[in-house]
Amino acid sequence: MMQIPLNALRAFEAVVKTGSFKAAADLLFVTQSAVSHQIRHLEDWLGGPLFDRAGGRPRLLPHGAELARALSLSLAEMEAACNRARAGLRAGPLVIAAIPSVAVCWLIPRLAGFRAAHPEVETRVVYAMHGRDVDFRDVHMAFVFARGRPEGLGAMTEPFLPGASVPVCSPAILGGTRPGRPSEFLSLGLLHDTDLTGWAAWFRRAGVPMPVEQGAAVFEDFNLLRAAALAGQGVALCPLAMIRPDLEAGRLVQLSDLSVLEDHGYHLVTGERVEAGQAQAARAFRDWAFAARDGIGQA
Repeated sequence: MMQIPLNALRAFEAVVKTGSFKAAADLLFVTQSAVSHQIRHLEDWLGGPLFDRAGGRPRLLPHGAELARALSLSLAEMEAACNRARAGLRAGPLVIAAIPSVAVCWLIPRLAGFRAAHPEVETRVVYAMHGRDVDFRDVHMAFVFARGRPEGLGAMTEPFLPGASVPVCSPAILGGTRPGRPSEFLSLGLLHDTDLTGWAAWFRRAGVPMPVEQGAAVFEDFNLLRAAALAGQGVALCPLAMIRPDLEAGRLVQLSDLSVLEDHGYHLVTGERVEAGQAQAARAFRDWAFAARDGIGQA
């Protein structure tokens, strides 16, 4: 069988939509005779008429009406698919979601390096909330924190930074001396991230009972916990990967090498629906992020 006459089908759909051969010709920017020719071609291909031409206005026959309904739906789906493809090829901002700790402590301080290396890439940074699924319909890449390797996220998940956390505090509250025993941390005040389980695990690992606290200070976000530690409000368990610049600058002091959360880590996830127009930008960001993590090139 000959190939489907797509131009003739388009002319037929225009006639049905507008109600006349003349109006269809105007819609398609062709002559009325050209539309008539295409309809005749389609009828020849099908093997019979689509219109009852008795009288002054062609009237669809029942099988013609059925074809028109199916064709209208098919053309609408084709148009929608083309619009999606066009949007996918059009370069928009590369949307990067990051949990607050990564956004504030790691990504944003280094992001100028990526913009300098790739001025052609527009970026948009949004929050990813720990414990909530990332909607990769709106996000191209995401930094997440998880125990082990997270499953079912995006098309590619790569370990990025370790999550091991150690006790730290501001040097201002030490008075020139560091506590020699874990139990002495209590005199400085313990700062908790979300709940008391982090410190409970740390004291178990230290081999001493968890001291009884009065009025524990609990913070629902790592950035709040870090701010409290920097302000000299107590000792916090913080991931080394996030506070290393604070330690190097002397804003925080590490009180012990004993750590917790070694089985946790930060991961970089690339979404499954990275559009064609963003694929190159996503690869560039991924390569830059790992180079910046390893201290290679601009950071």
